[in-house]
Amino acid sequence: MSAYILQAKSISKTFNTGRRPIAAVANLHVNVRPGEFLCIVGPSGCGKTTLLQLLGGLILPDSGQVLLDGRPLSEPPPDISIVFQKPNLMPWRTVVDNILLPLQIQGVPAGQAQKKVSDTLALVGLTEFAHAYPKELSGGMEQRIAVARALIQQPRILLLDEPFAALDALTRERLNDELLRLWRLQQFTAVMVTHNIREAVLLADRVLVLSPRPATVSAEFVINLPRPRPPETQYSEAFGHLATEIRQAIQD
Repeated sequence: MSAYILQAKSISKTFNTGRRPIAAVANLHVNVRPGEFLCIVGPSGCGKTTLLQLLGGLILPDSGQVLLDGRPLSEPPPDISIVFQKPNLMPWRTVVDNILLPLQIQGVPAGQAQKKVSDTLALVGLTEFAHAYPKELSGGMEQRIAVARALIQQPRILLLDEPFAALDALTRERLNDELLRLWRLQQFTAVMVTHNIREAVLLADRVLVLSPRPATVSAEFVINLPRPRPPETQYSEAFGHLATEIRQAIQD
């Protein structure tokens, strides 16, 4: 059995759009260990989101393979959930109904589904907003609902594509702390794309730096900072040193 829960082996992806093909990912290798928190950073437009979509089975590589538990991935599997940059909540559905959606699609019995929604709302601290509509929520609350909708399927792997990028600094800090709490509590494997180097160092066990497009892994950093990591961890000398090294790797 593989020591890795998720792997990308020599994957490449080219998009044939516009006047010429765009090579997004080229001969890229990634290994993800069970239970780890992996962050992926790199220059803007380098292919980070494409890599995440490949890892989630949303798109298939032109060459190479993505493996889940050592088996090739050919479609989005039920044990991988994805949180996107935009929460994509349905405005005509309440918070409860938005979170229910994946279970309804799966045909989970109504009573069992309602119990799961109640438990998940309590997990993210939004029980009192169960019957609110998205227009009545702040941006941070909408993203917490998006995370809850992803977690209700009890995924083994959670992929996150810059989920807090559009939020103000303080809200982003609170949600990062919340994400770490949920990761420790539910013990899922997390892979997160972010432009924010300090966010990556705060959250991750490892940080991968991607090269300019077509993306390949140009550097890897093991984050040996002790856990748990409260927000004030960011002001330590070791944190600052890691953030500087990662920034330099991106610039190089």
